[in-house]
Amino acid sequence: MFAEQPTMKMLFAQLGLDDSEEGIQAFIDKHKGLNESEHIEEAPFWSERQSAFLKDALINDADWAVVIDELNVALH
Repeated sequence: MFAEQPTMKMLFAQLGLDDSEEGIQAFIDKHKGLNESEHIEEAPFWSERQSAFLKDALINDADWAVVIDELNVALH
């Protein structure tokens, strides 16, 4: 459990991505436009490890789920 809700910066760091504001925005700009029926964890740009982390966090409604949902909205 986290003492505070994970942030987008923390999520990007957890995924091994550039977690700077510029890096986060560049990632979203590059990958936004997911098909409405496509689940975020199934997007083709994730590694197997990243996809598994996202899927597990969502299935288990982990603390990460809220920020993953925020990213999901940004990418759709």
